[in-house]
Amino acid sequence: MTGDFPSFSDRALINDDRMLLNLPLKLRHLMWVLLALVGGAVLVLVVANLTTSEKKIEQEIEHLYSVGDPQFARSLGTLLGPAILPANRVTALVNGNQIFPAILDAIRGAKRTITFETFIYWSGAIGRTFAQALIERARAGVKVHLLLDWVGTGKMDAEVIREMEQAGVEVVKYHPLRWYNLGRLNNRTHRKLLVVDGTVGFTGGVGIADNWLGDGEDPDHWRDSHFRVEGPVVAQMQATFMDNWIEETAGVLHGEAYFPPLSPAGTYPAQMFMSSASEASESVRFMYLLSIASARKSVRIANAYFVPDDLAVATMVAAQRRGVQVEIIVPGRHIDAKVLRRASRSLWEPLLEAGVAIYEYQPTMFHTKVMVVDNILTSVGSTNFDNRSFRLNDEANLNVLDPEFAAGQARQFEEDKQRSKQLTLDQWRSRPWHQRALEWLAGLVRLQL
Repeated sequence: MTGDFPSFSDRALINDDRMLLNLPLKLRHLMWVLLALVGGAVLVLVVANLTTSEKKIEQEIEHLYSVGDPQFARSLGTLLGPAILPANRVTALVNGNQIFPAILDAIRGAKRTITFETFIYWSGAIGRTFAQALIERARAGVKVHLLLDWVGTGKMDAEVIREMEQAGVEVVKYHPLRWYNLGRLNNRTHRKLLVVDGTVGFTGGVGIADNWLGDGEDPDHWRDSHFRVEGPVVAQMQATFMDNWIEETAGVLHGEAYFPPLSPAGTYPAQMFMSSASEASESVRFMYLLSIASARKSVRIANAYFVPDDLAVATMVAAQRRGVQVEIIVPGRHIDAKVLRRASRSLWEPLLEAGVAIYEYQPTMFHTKVMVVDNILTSVGSTNFDNRSFRLNDEANLNVLDPEFAAGQARQFEEDKQRSKQLTLDQWRSRPWHQRALEWLAGLVRLQL
């Protein structure tokens, strides 16, 4: 109906209002109290998921020593922890064509245990291949433990999980939707860890999905790096896996099958450290800030999601102004999170003004997470350069203090630069107004990116 006459739905609303008015006063008060309690509970959950109670570094770290100074290693081992261990071998693997065969070879060669933690595990060709490899090892008597992030594995076929569990794979979801997890739903495990027989480890940026297949040759095949690790530091990788395994299962995996004696495997000093929203959330942020503050020659940052906070920007600007060459490679137009790219670009003016060189990778999505400082320190792992990795997610990075390994990663950085386009200050300032507006809006929510 039209005009001043109420429609059928309008009359229903009026009747509902009359019913509410006819309720006893005490009952109406009770209803309002219940609504207030529900609203308050929702507000508390939102605040709990968007904030952290951990201490936060707010003052710029003073430049006191270089990355090559023994004091830097002592600081990492003492303030960050755990200790830096000698005699490791770390092998760089570039893109899916190298990464997946190396990981699958290690899984298929497992004799006693496999511990595997990942954020992304999606259905597809490579997901099926990994499942088959894990199933085969479990049926052969290997103890296989798979820790999957509940959000990151949302695209994983439930049937694949059932097949693995039926074969003997112990599959655990991290922070699933449960009433007791409601205050931690925004805290995800972003760690990417695989340890085989307690002797060989893998970490880096790769998830188990078809996006990572190939050689980064086109937008359907992403560019990424992963690393094979042997030596004493593998025990630290195993302990990092155990951190979240204990949290979710309340059980401890230990003994020689998980922590065997580890012999020297190479010449690289290395350290595996972790951070989480509930404990040591500033660890990874502190590592980045201290490393950049200790640089004397160069800082190379290759990162998929680069949304630095104000202190990180100030630390990079200070390094550039004292003569350090700061270079950053980020994704270009091929990115799986457009809002994050806009938020990142909204922060570039002070960096570009100081002379920091920023490059956007052109061929495909750039998912690498590597930092090289003074061609001595290399940090690799799961950590993005953003607030989510710094304060909300559980992350894990491998620090290697070795010029030979750093030189290799510096060469890879230069190769990636050749496939990137540098953005100048003039180009940034001349971008269209609508692009500026979108970047400004995205910048408003950067603390959750």
